[in-house]
Amino acid sequence: MKQYAYLIMFIALSVVGAFIKIPAYISSVALDSFPALVAAVLLGPVAGAVAAFFGHIMSSYLAGFPLGAFHAMIAVEMFLLVWAFGVIYRKNKYAAAVFFFIANGFLAAVPFSFLIGKGFYFGLLPGLIIGTAINLMIGHIVTIKLVPILEKQKGVHRHERRYHDSDIK
Repeated sequence: MKQYAYLIMFIALSVVGAFIKIPAYISSVALDSFPALVAAVLLGPVAGAVAAFFGHIMSSYLAGFPLGAFHAMIAVEMFLLVWAFGVIYRKNKYAAAVFFFIANGFLAAVPFSFLIGKGFYFGLLPGLIIGTAINLMIGHIVTIKLVPILEKQKGVHRHERRYHDSDIK
């Protein structure tokens, strides 16, 4: 039950992050994914992916769904990217950060270059890169601060504890 409460808290933090927008040439990028990244580390890849999915849906809702039905595709992309981030993080947290930066900052918007046009892709790219970097940095800082606090609570910090980098060799 405690795991679900934490998951809901991370989804709520994603909604709060959705209010913090980074202006881009086309649309904007929100700070809604760092809570999902933290959830992927602390609660596991699936929990992080769920937080990312709902975080993006709420962020899009608050912005008025500027890309319409494409937001469903973006939410699924976020689910998959954060899930993969969580899985990779279990083996190597630095590789997970590099993966997420490249996948979210550059590759996630590639389908839009075919669907909407290359101008849209290149217009979105600078904001997406900056937003991804900021989300990763905030997620890293928050994770570092939360780990000692949550390690004291039974069952909350299972994934980081079980799959810490120093344990896997």
